Parts: sequence; structure tokens; C-alpha cells
Amino acid sequence: MSGPLYRQIADDLRRKIESGELAHGTRLPTEDQLMVSYHASRNTVRGALKKLTAAGLVYTLHGKGTFVSPRVSPIVTTLTLDPDTGWPGGEALVYMSLVVASGRSPKAGKPRVEISRAGPAVAQCLGISQDTDVIIRQQRMYVDGMPWSLQTSYYPRRLADRCPRLLDTGDIEEGAVACMAGYGIRQVGYRDEIEWRFPDDSEIAYFDLPADGHIHVVEVRRIGFDQEKRQVRLTVTIYRADRNQFAINVGDVPLAELRREGRPTDSQSA
Repeated sequence: MSGPLYRQIADDLRRKIESGELAHGTRLPTEDQLMVSYHASRNTVRGALKKLTAAGLVYTLHGKGTFVSPRVSPIVTTLTLDPDTGWPGGEALVYMSLVVASGRSPKAGKPRVEISRAGPAVAQCLGISQDTDVIIRQQRMYVDGMPWSLQTSYYPRRLADRCPRLLDTGDIEEGAVACMAGYGIRQVGYRDEIEWRFPDDSEIAYFDLPADGHIHVVEVRRIGFDQEKRQVRLTVTIYRADRNQFAINVGDVPLAELRREGRPTDSQSA
């Protein structure tokens, strides 16, 4: 090995991780143990760990130590509407179907439903006043037992007069968009806003993220419009940036490309 000692240590640990000598989920030796093993100072060891952390190979949990990151294959979510199947990527039901199509195991947590004032950010997206009541439906999504996404949808309270099932505390099996359509509230379009940002404390806890913020989250804000061009919902979905990829299809996309994304095709769907 050559180069600065911290890089030599990082390269050696990387080799052990990639060879499986240090298995995924394994706790690394402590800083003191690494200092002895590599005859290095604490700053040198910390420099090596910082390099591995930046590469996504290890992560640190405060008070617990540094661990080898799990090797996770990202899931591709298609944000645009497929004109042939009508499947808009990113919705909970569709997302779970995409997970199954990719050979993974999805699970949805129990929805949390409440009514609250809109507040400035939600009010702006829905085109309502800040003191208007909104229905809030939040659900946690898991893949292979790992926290994968956090989805919160906001609906103007008035919609419950026409679609009372929005207030159901259980799952809406066909999905809220299909449910509203059954009551004459048809979503005819949507706008997506996508933001990469640092996670907040609740997201760090839910996704079990390192507190140093080197793993970002992706926030997708979807505003749905009905046939009268009114905003009928705001759905905010939070993803771990290192476990998800996003695709936008425009025009006639070859079937092979949809298969590569893990999208169900006519031959795969019921």
C-alpha cells in the first residue's frame, strides 16, 4: 500500500468489506483498536473512517459504533404516467407492485389518519387558506423489513363530504385516488416537485440514518388536480437517497426499458 496512512487504512478496510471478511452489518473495531492494529493516531483513524463513510461503505450510530453498511439494490420509481397502463409511479399501491416485480418483499404500515389545519406550506400547494382543515393520511413503507419510504397525503376537508372513506382509519385497498374517482373526483393530472435535502431528526430516527447527514433524503411532493382543475391532494413521499432511483419517461419508451426499471408490463400484470 502507498499514499497517506489514513488512505492505506481505508483501502485495507474497504478490501475486507468487499471480500466479505467484514460482513454487512458487522461492527468495526473501535477507534482505539484500529489505532493499535494500524499503529496510527486517532486523527488518522478518523480520517480513514470518514473516507469510508463518504463512500457509503460504513455508517456510525452515536453511542453504538461504526458498522458496515448493508448492500442494498436501489428500487427505481417511475414518476411519470404510463399512457398504456395508466400506472403513475410513486403511489403506495403501485410502489408495492414495483417492489414485488423486482423480487423484493414490501410491507405497508397501518395508516395514521387525522384532521388538522393546513398551515402555510400545505395551504400553498392545495390553493386553500392556512386555517382550512385538511385530512392527513400518513403511512410507512418497508422493503425486506427495512424502512424504505414515508408517505403523507393531505386532502381538503371538504372532500370528505363527497368521499367519506378518506376519513377511514384503515387501508383504502384500491388507493385514495381510485377511491375518490368512484365518488366523481377524478384526478386528471399531477405536478411533481423533487428535492434532495438533509434529513430532519424524525427522518434520521425512522430510516436509521447516521446523524452526520452524509446520507440525504429525497422528498417528492405530488399535487393532484381534478377535472375542474382544482388541487385535490398533496402527497409528500420521503425516500432514503441511497436506496432509491427515479425515472421519468417521455414519449414512446421501449418495453425493455420498462422491464429494466422493474415496471410491471401487460404480461406481468393481472
